[in-house]
Amino acid sequence: MNRFLPILLVALMLALLVAMRPAHAQDLADTLVGLAESDPKPAIAALTASDDDKAKAALAALAQGNLYLRLADNAVVIGEKDGEMIVVTNAATGDIEDMAKPEELQAITLPDDARALLGDAGATKASGPLDFAGAVAALKADSFSDKAKAIDALTALADPRAIPVFQALADGRLFLRKNDGAVVIGNASGNDVALTDPVAQEKLGIVAPGELDVIFVNNNLRNVLREAVGRLGLSSPDPAQRRAAANALLDNATPEAVALLREAYAKETSGSAKSAMALTLAAVDLADADKVRRLQAIQVLGGSSNLRVRAMLQARLSQESEPDVKAALNAAFDKLQFKLQLYGYAENLVQGISLGSVLLLAAVGLAITFGVMGIINMAHGEMIMLGAYSAYVTQEIFRAFLPPAWIGAYLVAALPMAFLVAALVGIALERGVIRFLYGRPLETMLATWGISLILQQAVRAIFGAPNKEVANPEWMTGALELAGGFAITWNRIYIIIFCFAVLGLIALILRRTSFGLHMRAVTQNRAMADVMGIPTARIDALTFGLGSGIAGMAGVALSQIGNVSPNLGTIYIVDSFLVVVFGGVGNLMGTLVGALTLGVVNKLLEPVAGAVLGKVVVLVCIILFIQKRPRGLFAAKGRSADA
Repeated sequence: MNRFLPILLVALMLALLVAMRPAHAQDLADTLVGLAESDPKPAIAALTASDDDKAKAALAALAQGNLYLRLADNAVVIGEKDGEMIVVTNAATGDIEDMAKPEELQAITLPDDARALLGDAGATKASGPLDFAGAVAALKADSFSDKAKAIDALTALADPRAIPVFQALADGRLFLRKNDGAVVIGNASGNDVALTDPVAQEKLGIVAPGELDVIFVNNNLRNVLREAVGRLGLSSPDPAQRRAAANALLDNATPEAVALLREAYAKETSGSAKSAMALTLAAVDLADADKVRRLQAIQVLGGSSNLRVRAMLQARLSQESEPDVKAALNAAFDKLQFKLQLYGYAENLVQGISLGSVLLLAAVGLAITFGVMGIINMAHGEMIMLGAYSAYVTQEIFRAFLPPAWIGAYLVAALPMAFLVAALVGIALERGVIRFLYGRPLETMLATWGISLILQQAVRAIFGAPNKEVANPEWMTGALELAGGFAITWNRIYIIIFCFAVLGLIALILRRTSFGLHMRAVTQNRAMADVMGIPTARIDALTFGLGSGIAGMAGVALSQIGNVSPNLGTIYIVDSFLVVVFGGVGNLMGTLVGALTLGVVNKLLEPVAGAVLGKVVVLVCIILFIQKRPRGLFAAKGRSADA
């Protein structure tokens, strides 16, 4: 019997705990159902006496008319209107559930005596934040209606600090920090999130996404936020913010906002902001009852290149009944469409140059090892991959050991690091394998292909197979916005500049240094260079190291426009060989022209033939071209070329 005594004691304790437990979800659900009965006063009294936050939220929703009985299962839910649908939150559990149609819910109404009891309980008392920090903190409310009140309070304060808060909330970048419940603005920083204090507008460091909860909004609130950004921005001292505010109101302006916009337009002195305001006012006048004002609005809108304006004109075409106004709409739409097509061609051209610069970075190192040394290096892509992982390691070192403010400098430190790592691996490869295979190109191809597989597997063993994301520094984020929705990202612009700088540096090394002179001598006549006292073996190793190091720097650049993975190099190795062969083996100018030509042609063919078929067409054209000019665009001249 003594053996069972501990078990009996445990059972008694569990029974006691169950008896003393507070009301859980099922108990709360039963109480909530009582609100829909003929006498809801006992349920109101029980909910008022409860310390459960969900009970308080249910009382507040009941006071605001947002508490419903779901007809399908008789569950009591909190409803927040979102367009024609209602977002349903289970009042007993606090979980957001599926959207519901209004006819699927029955509003819970109270008789006067019960409503008086609800008022005495304090559920109908309104409380609003009076300061900016309090209004920001109120955005973390559970219900959309409370969030709307906080947005209204922030808008009423007319504080310009609210603009980035509203933009972050609309974009899903406003978070609740779990450890202290603070509301923070977050921006992606690699796999982590860089935080900013919305009140002090100071950086708060970088945290993992798991430490944050997103503050959600519905479509109705997004429209409210867009208008709030417009109304606040119109009074900003910054012309750029005034222009952004006018753009935000382009297709979502209430009569109150239009009145503010007309007043701001009359006082505006900045040309770009005034043009944006004029465009938004024209969008408002497009539906005006006065035919003359509609025609004037169409003339203004026709000079735009905004995609939203095109949608407005197209929608208005189906509603317009006046023949001459309809003709003006057609003319404005055709004019805007033609302009957008031109911008599309310009965008493809810029993207082609951007792709060409990436190919140039990947191929310029290969032009040295393959074009100058005659080595078919199938491991060249893995040198690019090593450079990208060097950037990732440098980034993690900066995050772990240096202040957060220094993170933007990691990319500058990663360039020499990547060059050194890839160059050392290249020298070891040349000294350990390739120097025994000179004059046997097929064997060098097989050997370096095997080494490429070894390097890929080594990286998988060290870093794992999943992709690693390398964050863009703050000075490389964003884009240079042009007309017609055409924008060039800053990371692409920097890569284009960087690739031309690298090409110029290589040309300088080859033409103006003793190492470049020795390298060209060994390439043209190895035996004569050896007789002249040039250390040909050391020149071979340094040349291979130079080509590999440049590939490593290309990896750093490529890490800024995509994920880093063990297979990164295989993406560019074939295109790199195509660039070198098409441009002319061993010719830097040919590499430049070949890379830009292939990049632009690929991007121009993609809209017509698709990405895959476009590459096939390019490959067939290069094969036919090589049949006609086996030595490429810029063929090498002299005795070495004829040998």
